[in-house]
Amino acid sequence: MTGKMILRKQQELGSLGFAGLPAIISAAGERASFRFIEFFTANIRNPNTRVSYGRAVREFCHWCEDRGLQLEQLNPVIVAGYIEILGSERGYSKPSVKQHLAAIRMLFDYLVTGGVLQMNPASSVRGPKYSIKRGKTPVLTAEEARTLLDSIMPRDKNGEPLEPRLVDLRDRALIAVMVFSFARISAAVSMKVEDYVQAGKRWKFRFMEKGGKYNEVFAHHSAEEYLDAYMEAAGIWNEKKSPLFRTLDRKLTLSERQLHRTDALRMVKRRAVAAGLSASTCNHTFRATGITTYLKNGGKVEVAQQIAGHESARTTGLYDRRDDEVSLDEVERIVI
Repeated sequence: MTGKMILRKQQELGSLGFAGLPAIISAAGERASFRFIEFFTANIRNPNTRVSYGRAVREFCHWCEDRGLQLEQLNPVIVAGYIEILGSERGYSKPSVKQHLAAIRMLFDYLVTGGVLQMNPASSVRGPKYSIKRGKTPVLTAEEARTLLDSIMPRDKNGEPLEPRLVDLRDRALIAVMVFSFARISAAVSMKVEDYVQAGKRWKFRFMEKGGKYNEVFAHHSAEEYLDAYMEAAGIWNEKKSPLFRTLDRKLTLSERQLHRTDALRMVKRRAVAAGLSASTCNHTFRATGITTYLKNGGKVEVAQQIAGHESARTTGLYDRRDDEVSLDEVERIVI
């Protein structure tokens, strides 16, 4: 690495919350420092994974530094003790603890293959046992999802439709893309205009999934209608390389900046509350809502898996909430 490259990569670490190289890494020498920087800036490509792993590694390094530990002193007993503390003292959930361990183990693997360490001190450490058969993401019924989509369009006191604002068209289009295509919020907001592509007489959405894989999904006619209306009003049909879903300034003028998922989350919660729905509604709600509705109407799990871009049908099954209504019906049999 040249001096300029190192400086640029260290600046990228700053975006992950690192004030600089952790002392335990810099004290281990130049090779360890280079390898640490490469781990986050070259090895981990998914931005969400990079942020979560950066947080986990940063906390572990601080813990080690508080105890005066050096990199070569770390062993499975020390790592296991730290993992135990995450759950018992810091109150982290089991999935969070497992993610922290995965980040630490992956970093040490990278240091081992780079010749910095002789062994991975986290390789034999086991995280807490945890299994889940159904997800916790709030899910809307088909009727609630329709209510939300319809509520975004402004109406006067008599219920007559008003001219929609650009922000209304954008928000409705984004929610429709997620619910009708089972798309993750990160994949949806990362779309470029060119990722809405024509396929014969219909249109497709092209999503960048985890691992850098593309997933193409035919556009549902409602999602197609809503997205067309937004793009027409925004006048962005020919801006192929530009972000599809963008921020708007205070004058509600479209910017060149991609809408961030946290901005989308605030929008979703605001729209849900305005529609009389639960404030727990979130970006992920629409992925679960779309999959559940699809399966309730006779869809197949393996097809839902393909549309959602899941590697495993088990993951898709976590979004299937068809049993929720059955459970509720059974509970209501308790007549007192």
